[in-house]
Amino acid sequence: MKRTIREPLPGGGLVLAVSDRPGPPPLRFEADGERRLLRQGGRPLMLGRLEGDGCFHVLRVRRLDGHRSPLPPVRAQTMRAPGDWPHRYARWLEDADESPLHDGRWLLGERSRFQPGVWTEDFVTGWPDGRLDLFCGGGWHGVLPLRRLSSPDASRVKAYRKHAREGTLAPVLLWWVSFLDGWLLLDGHDRAVAALEEGGVPPCVVLTRVQDDERWRRGAAEMTEWYRREPAEPAEHPASPGAERMRAARDEGYASALASLPHEEAPTEVWPLAGTPADRDDPPVDGVSISG
Repeated sequence: MKRTIREPLPGGGLVLAVSDRPGPPPLRFEADGERRLLRQGGRPLMLGRLEGDGCFHVLRVRRLDGHRSPLPPVRAQTMRAPGDWPHRYARWLEDADESPLHDGRWLLGERSRFQPGVWTEDFVTGWPDGRLDLFCGGGWHGVLPLRRLSSPDASRVKAYRKHAREGTLAPVLLWWVSFLDGWLLLDGHDRAVAALEEGGVPPCVVLTRVQDDERWRRGAAEMTEWYRREPAEPAEHPASPGAERMRAARDEGYASALASLPHEEAPTEVWPLAGTPADRDDPPVDGVSISG
């Protein structure tokens, strides 16, 4: 039985504690040296090769047809009905046959604001090839669709543009991938095009893997120990107004850092590239080679 425990968050969203789903999951990244492969079930969805060294790398990718959204189609009636999208998407992800969920804790939260460029120059609109510039100081920080984007004049996009104008557009589902420092677009490709054509940023629900209980509790214990040992005020003039402000700032910083630990990002899991080394060196995958 595939079980999850939901932890609602005070500010909205929730954490899914997933168990009985040992990896690798159906939708997963595999890697071997400089090669990267995104696989869904037995189907390759994206082939990639890492180039460069030092603080600058380029990941050249080629996406293949065959991506299946882990969410069911969102009907117009559903979009117009009020609801908690993170909880709704959580339920659908739990029931999906080809989602990225595996044992651990996952955060699902709504997001509508992004850094400049995420949905413009760093939104990969071309198909099938793409280039992701991975800077160690800031990363790529863009959005990579997993299927060819529809034309703005497509009938479905036009229908979604009406929802975008009315404010009833269902959010797209993004998966945060730590080693890309960016997102994969798992569901809502046409909705994303519609929102952008209307001059806005698509409403989003973001799926992020977060630290497991043991890791964040250990971090909390270490932080608390530091807090107890660190002096709360300067040795000189401990009763001065400045010392009081320092104590207040220290307490506030400690409380804020402690509260963030249960939701601290965890690295995206990557599994070994399937097959033997001989299998992976030269033969192409669906006609596309990742051997160089």
